[in-house]
Amino acid sequence: MNKAASSISEEERRSAPIVVGVDGSNVSRRALAWAAQEAEIRGNTVLAISTYQIPAMATADLGFSLASVDVSELAEYTQRVLATEIAEVTTRHPKVRIEAKVVEGSAAQVLIDASQLASVLVVGSRGHGGFVGLLLGSVSQQCVTHARCPVVAVVRPSAQPDQAEARQPGPAGQATVS
Repeated sequence: MNKAASSISEEERRSAPIVVGVDGSNVSRRALAWAAQEAEIRGNTVLAISTYQIPAMATADLGFSLASVDVSELAEYTQRVLATEIAEVTTRHPKVRIEAKVVEGSAAQVLIDASQLASVLVVGSRGHGGFVGLLLGSVSQQCVTHARCPVVAVVRPSAQPDQAEARQPGPAGQATVS
């Protein structure tokens, strides 16, 4: 564990924000809702983070010259998606303070970095990552493996609509919510 993470006291960890990754997918909506509900119970704030990254293949056309990519448009779109998701959750949890942060970079790395000062990191499994349909999802897998705080991975609901949602213990301080 690095020095920054190990220097956080347990008291500071409990009052630290709940960090949640938001990408506009249904499962990330569920992750944000879970984070807000948990923050309401614990009295924490929520730090909702969305990221954007220009794929390397999107920057070159067939002639290998750089195509114009409007980074500010991508950042604005990401900000709008995040604001919409937060507005929806805020109606159900009006007392919870939710801060929004949009960062250019790898979603997994940004969330892992944010986990160093978080009470818990909440991620959705199989959101809008690079290859939708991976078993756990590359971002959630990296976060579960490398985060510096407990991680909750929120998964899609089962095919049985009447099955109650339940917390299922995961490895070493991790939990899965279905």
